[in-house]
Amino acid sequence: MAATPILIIDDDESLRRVMEYTLEEAGHRILTAQDAEAGLKIFAREEPFLVITDIQMPGMSGYEVLKRIKAESPETLVIIVTAFGTVDQAVSAMKEGAYDYITKPFSRDALRLTVARALSFRGLREENRQLRQRLGDQIEFEHLVGISKRMGTVFDIVRRVAPSDATVLVSGESGTGKELIARAIHSGSDRRDRPFVPVNCAAIPRDLLESELFGHIKGAFTGAVKDRRGKFELADGGTLFLDEVGELPFELQAKLLRALQEKEVEPVGGGPRRVDVRVVAASNRDLEAAKAEGKFRDDLYYRLAVIPIHLPPLRERRDDIPLLVRHFLAKHDVGGLRLSAAVLEHLERYDWPGNVRELENAVERMILLRRGEGIEVEDLPAGLSSKPSGPRGVLHLPADGYPLEDLEREAILEALERHHGNQTRAAAFLRIPRHVLIYRMEKYNLKKQH
Repeated sequence: MAATPILIIDDDESLRRVMEYTLEEAGHRILTAQDAEAGLKIFAREEPFLVITDIQMPGMSGYEVLKRIKAESPETLVIIVTAFGTVDQAVSAMKEGAYDYITKPFSRDALRLTVARALSFRGLREENRQLRQRLGDQIEFEHLVGISKRMGTVFDIVRRVAPSDATVLVSGESGTGKELIARAIHSGSDRRDRPFVPVNCAAIPRDLLESELFGHIKGAFTGAVKDRRGKFELADGGTLFLDEVGELPFELQAKLLRALQEKEVEPVGGGPRRVDVRVVAASNRDLEAAKAEGKFRDDLYYRLAVIPIHLPPLRERRDDIPLLVRHFLAKHDVGGLRLSAAVLEHLERYDWPGNVRELENAVERMILLRRGEGIEVEDLPAGLSSKPSGPRGVLHLPADGYPLEDLEREAILEALERHHGNQTRAAAFLRIPRHVLIYRMEKYNLKKQH
């Protein structure tokens, strides 16, 4: 495979050489230029995938380079190099189409990581383009935003499973976008021109849920003044999305299982009726734990989880936050609004218990209540404007020291608590094999607690 061509434009010869050596060492083919004019000539001739340009150079600035490149080749990714104190210029450049910026002085690891993320984003975008061509531009990924490895895995599963009729179970915390996944699966299937019918099983009173799902006939119960088709029949030929399926009463689970197995439903007070429905279910509860507790049927779980998809919480894919913020700004038609680097830092380091939904609400609030032309730290919602927490601020150790074993024990406890005792997900969160987690739990006598 040919090395990825990357163009570096910087008037600082020593920095240019360091960047060239670092990226060549990572396996890339590097082109260099000492000023904007020379760089644009190389760009026109070589058509590199990625351009890294200093923002402040004699003559034409990196900002002008960005605008020229985007006018000629909108798909080319541009990374802006900026000095400390000129970050606002770089953020403005991102509003003009720059993929990212990196602040001098930066480490070689930071450069490699930024370039790797850019090329990963480019690869994902190209895969999406090819997928849309193959599926007639039907899969609706426009509201599913993410370039992180975790979301790349999710998108890949959606692409592969969408054309089938397989039942899918989407798990994840509230606000992670489970219905968007279900809609993407529907839009990529042969059922795309038929109904997509969502049902929130937790929002319907228990005594009405059976009728809501399966329908009823006139006179079946008090108030049944006419026949009524249930959601299964309304979704006939299309897709039924059962959100919060873990809240389904145990006595109705057998009826749902029969509908999945036999492709027929039985309205309240009536006889069986054939239906052709693809089911995508979702839950923010740990259904494996509910199954172990006898609150969710084993056979129904395995019937629903033919294809399991787990949506990671936003705190586990922080790389996606800048892209999501830009997406929400554009969604609310303020894509050119200036967002200070300090605001973005707070957003990236907050844990987002409400996930993507909470982030969108925060962005909308900042747009509406901002005090100036741009969004500054003082415009952040309460709770976000305090000192950022997150990956670079996880540890708060006492000055007199702290035992490493206690630290490890606390990390395991928190991982298990976050994932409701699910050892597989806790192990993935801690980035260790499951058997290593079990060993550590036994070592610290934690097994009985979870």
